Amino acid sequence: MAAAATTTLGIDVGLTHATFAGGGLPLDVADSWGGLDLGIGAAGRGIPGHPGGDDLTLAAERANLGQALVLRLLTPLGSLAPLGHPGYGSRLTELIGERNDEAHRNLARLFTIQAVAQERRAELTDLVVDVPAGRPDVIAIAFSVLPVGSVDPLDLAVEVAV
Repeated sequence: MAAAATTTLGIDVGLTHATFAGGGLPLDVADSWGGLDLGIGAAGRGIPGHPGGDDLTLAAERANLGQALVLRLLTPLGSLAPLGHPGYGSRLTELIGERNDEAHRNLARLFTIQAVAQERRAELTDLVVDVPAGRPDVIAIAFSVLPVGSVDPLDLAVEVAV
């Protein structure tokens, strides 16, 4: 693969289905834990210089940051300890199977703040946790971060089925 230019927010393999598989969902939305898959690129949209470059996609800059934050939130805290990353992830998975009440939504707020604070490339600027209309079994988490070196916030959202 050809060397990539140095970037502020980074480049990684595209992993979130919502971002790269053309499913109609934007980067900033992940559908609970069912919305993750390896990014498959359309013809000519894969990794440049990669043999069969149509099979994998890249997440660069803001898309990379958004993907990193979503994946951190959807990864159970401590699950990557065997790989040397014991502090990676969030505690959001602990809410699965719990009541969707104010106390558990406050925990969702806390767990989101803790996880986003681990990301050195962005600062949390806004956070809204609520229940989507007609979906009492879901905690919707919408938040904005300000990427380093940017004045434009990045809006993201995840849902936890409780």
